[in-house]
Amino acid sequence: MMINQMLNIKYPIFQGAMANIATAEFAAAVSNAGALGILGTGAMNVTQVKESLDKLRALTDQPFGVNVMMMNPDTDLIMELLAQERVPVITTGAGNPGKYMEMLKAAGTKVFPVVASVALAIRMERAGADGIIAEGTEAGGHVNEQTTMALVPQVVDAVSIPVLAAGGIADGRGFNAALSLGAVGVQVGTCLLASEECPIHQNYKEAVLKAKDTDTIVTGRSLNTPVRILKNSMSRQYLKLEYGKADRTEMEKLTLGGLRRAVFDGDMKTGSVMMGQVAGLCKEILPLEKIFDNMMNDSRKELEMLQRKIEACSC
Repeated sequence: MMINQMLNIKYPIFQGAMANIATAEFAAAVSNAGALGILGTGAMNVTQVKESLDKLRALTDQPFGVNVMMMNPDTDLIMELLAQERVPVITTGAGNPGKYMEMLKAAGTKVFPVVASVALAIRMERAGADGIIAEGTEAGGHVNEQTTMALVPQVVDAVSIPVLAAGGIADGRGFNAALSLGAVGVQVGTCLLASEECPIHQNYKEAVLKAKDTDTIVTGRSLNTPVRILKNSMSRQYLKLEYGKADRTEMEKLTLGGLRRAVFDGDMKTGSVMMGQVAGLCKEILPLEKIFDNMMNDSRKELEMLQRKIEACSC
């Protein structure tokens, strides 16, 4: 069963919970366009989550999700709130949501942890997860080392619950590849940065459109905090410090407030401009519904061509 059938949504697509971007307004717009909009709560306290959740529900009557980062000091309170509010879907990161599973299942909530390894996927299934989001290093923001192509089929083989693919997916070809690897849907982020509804600065959107295949880089590997961002003066300075084995505090000072500068101020030089390697496929700013429609229509066309290729191989 595809994830859209399971969750009663039009498209088998989750929106990634991009920090400072996955607002109530944006998540509602995604849900209204037929995918699963997801509210990002990583930097919120429980009061802010409640306010955002109320706003989200006022803006859509479609299914939606909420992302919870386990490292948030308010995680216990946030999870209790989401259970009380009977949120349809929760995605999680940076930790094990196992201790909340019984409470969330009693509330009818489905939980989809984001994982970057087979071992973690197995742990999440044992903890009671309803599905897995296997995210490869091609994604923007916080990443690990495994590629989507390598990670997804191994996760699919290792667990018996539904798997969504994330990282490096922006069109019908990527969607079809994810299905071929065994996924029942996808999670996308970078391609949604180039949407009319996305609440980022216009400079950020233009940077996505201008980006080429080699225009992102991963910083923070030596600190065990790898993040994929656009190559700019900040990332170059950061890597100089990192390769020079500078003090951690000095590197953190360089990136302090960097994402907010990129998202709200449009600072493409010293901001932390998170985007995935697939930005090179994003060529124009479109409404969300058009982005999703294009992906599904391209998927169908590509499948027809693929069938002809397969038939040609069977001579």
